[in-house]
Amino acid sequence: MIQTLILASGSEIRASLLKGAAIPFEIEKPRIDEAALKAALLAEGAPPRDLADKLAEMKALKVSNRNPGALVLGCDQVLALGGEIFSKPESREEALDQLTRLSGRTHQLLSAAVICRDGEPIWRHVGVVRLDMAKCSETYLRDYVDRNWESIRHSVGGYKLEEEGVRLFVRVMGDYFTVLGLPLVELINWLVLRGDLQR
Repeated sequence: MIQTLILASGSEIRASLLKGAAIPFEIEKPRIDEAALKAALLAEGAPPRDLADKLAEMKALKVSNRNPGALVLGCDQVLALGGEIFSKPESREEALDQLTRLSGRTHQLLSAAVICRDGEPIWRHVGVVRLDMAKCSETYLRDYVDRNWESIRHSVGGYKLEEEGVRLFVRVMGDYFTVLGLPLVELINWLVLRGDLQR
């Protein structure tokens, strides 16, 4: 049986993925200044992979320090278009701008997961997915944002592949769970290897 697993995240989709996989867990939000941490890492020139990994680690560490003995899962997702890093859109206009820049181009989603115990990282994985977005008309993108704003406002890039956002793409190369923000298969494999889950 799995020892206490704490998801250091308020993400409904990550919680839903763990629940769907029948992995018992608790939730405790890390309460960190994610924007400040991200800005500092970007100022240091951190590449997208390191950025996602470090943010996931900081979230896990924050909660791990308050929960001795527990396995704490921190996650973060970064969207990279060339050398540019996208954040969650703060307005409909910003979502439309992001989608317009992604239209007709290939970008990467990097989903990092780090598990800490007693204030130390003991497992980490960064999943990478390449996505080819179709060349979409401005009218469609604007209507898409208007129809889906309440759902996509918390999604980097301004889309959700599990919803209407799938229509924006011509090809997705990589793991679906990584697109959703949690490399679930790799996490399960590690928990099985440890003896916390059975197959």
